[in-house]
Amino acid sequence: MDDAGVYRLSDDLAMVQTLDFFPPVVDDPFAFGQVAAANALSDVYAMNARPVTVLNIAGFPDDELPLEVLGEILRGAADRVARAGATTLGGHTVRDKEVKFGLSVTGLVHPAEMLTNAGARPGDVLVLTKPLGTGFVTTAAKREECPEGVLARALASMIELNEVGRDALREAGGAHALTDVTGYGLAGHASEMADGAGVTIEIDTGSLPAIEGAEALAIPRFHTRTSRTNREFLQGRLETAQDAAPMGVELAFDPQTSGGLLVAIAADRVGALIKGLESRGAAASAVIGRVVERAGDTAIILRR
Repeated sequence: MDDAGVYRLSDDLAMVQTLDFFPPVVDDPFAFGQVAAANALSDVYAMNARPVTVLNIAGFPDDELPLEVLGEILRGAADRVARAGATTLGGHTVRDKEVKFGLSVTGLVHPAEMLTNAGARPGDVLVLTKPLGTGFVTTAAKREECPEGVLARALASMIELNEVGRDALREAGGAHALTDVTGYGLAGHASEMADGAGVTIEIDTGSLPAIEGAEALAIPRFHTRTSRTNREFLQGRLETAQDAAPMGVELAFDPQTSGGLLVAIAADRVGALIKGLESRGAAASAVIGRVVERAGDTAIILRR
């Protein structure tokens, strides 16, 4: 399954549509709005498209919380939407027992420039544009056990728009496959890339970038239910080498919120992509693995 739906309007224009919303991952309503908006916009960037318009989607307990909280969420979202160069057309709010927020996003792309998660080729190199660990950090924060500095670094990564990675790969000459890393974790989203192209993806667990301080939180008490289901999702299709880095394995299954782009790119374009990411101040610019010929049922190999 790809990151967004695409409808071809003409020979040189296609419409990209996506929708995403979820409960708060942080307590600050403005920051939550920023994260939720960046997360929803990411699906459009993951198709190598540009967002044009958005609609707000909210569930809010107005009988329990002041409307100023919802206002701050909307203000945070508007900050990211404006940064993306898109326009908020409106939205819809319903009364709910739990706060929920997100966006429906419409984007545009030239059909010839659209990227999917199914185009990876043997010999491609994998590059990740944001560090991992947001699942551990936000879970620890909900339990009031996350150092402020670690949470601040995670927030800075989550609110970064993935236009940074999209623009860098365009400047590098393009890529073969593209997806963003969110709830299924790095290994889960990489497996979709592998299955879509009929290849196997090798992940170098010792090379995975992590939010500074997140490693100390990668312990069972801060695992979510999704950490377990992400592992179960790959049963029978995952090979873990004996020398795989234990911390890297944990990070590979950690569910991300507003994670980075996972790029499968030709080896001769990697240097240009890394340079472009670094010049744009990307949260990460890490070479994390490679694409190889399909090895039976194995979609993912976790190596050192």
